[in-house]
Amino acid sequence: MTKKRKSGGRNKGSSGKSKMVQCSKCGRIVPADKAKKQTKRTSAVDPQLARELRASGSYIPTKIVTQTYCVSCAVHTGKVHIRQESDRKSHLSRRSIS
Repeated sequence: MTKKRKSGGRNKGSSGKSKMVQCSKCGRIVPADKAKKQTKRTSAVDPQLARELRASGSYIPTKIVTQTYCVSCAVHTGKVHIRQESDRKSHLSRRSIS
């Protein structure tokens, strides 16, 4: 059977088996190198109050939250977009033709 992608949609190279992670939306178990990751900074303080505190010169700590999504949830929620064939990377442009 033909293979659609040389990498198989993964980022592991020749490193063997990668660890599995759980999708934050549907709970599916996905390889960590195939999962789409999104990092967000969240604050426990209300934005309007945070603006006033920042104006007075105080420091507001933020927490970094990383969420992982399987490919289907990432496409469904709009985190990743399906690109047209003309917008994708061309394998011919990377080859050095001499």
